[in-house]
Amino acid sequence: MKISKSCVILVLLIISFLSALALAHKHDYDDHTCKPSGKLRGKKPPKGKCKKDNLSECCKHGKVYTTYECSPKITNRTKAILTLNGFEKGKDGGAPSECDNKYHSDDVPIVALSSGWFNKKKRCMNKISIFGNGRKVNAMVVDECDSTMGCDSEHDFQPPCPNNVVDASRAVWKALGVPKKDWGGMQVFWTDA
Repeated sequence: MKISKSCVILVLLIISFLSALALAHKHDYDDHTCKPSGKLRGKKPPKGKCKKDNLSECCKHGKVYTTYECSPKITNRTKAILTLNGFEKGKDGGAPSECDNKYHSDDVPIVALSSGWFNKKKRCMNKISIFGNGRKVNAMVVDECDSTMGCDSEHDFQPPCPNNVVDASRAVWKALGVPKKDWGGMQVFWTDA
């Protein structure tokens, strides 16, 4: 069987196109990641000091936790993990919110963002749109989900946040129509509102 010159050219063009597509995808992926900034060794929380209200994890003595100063690149559909946080006094959110030094009702759609997305308070009191479970909700950024520190009283003796978290009040979960038994960790997309 003889292969025509035009067939060979077509195959080479297809291979070139696929190679370029793979490189573009790799570049796109690399732009959406960031490297760890350090490590933090966990300390055992004092008795009764780590609240587990919303499936929160308490630091484990001696465990090494990764820290991040950055978060994945923000796009018009930024992937994130939606977690559950208590913003009221005495809840697992720990200290008052970073943006206004106040506690907030969990019945209001509010969030804390991982350190890189929080961007040194530049998103404070701004709204973001969260897309998940086939729905959308707008929520106000009031706090940082600290990816740089943890395992201390200010962070309720919880580990540092991952770098891709939108930590939301129960009002956000309700607005997305997620059954209460499934609250705690869900992949979502978000963008500035």
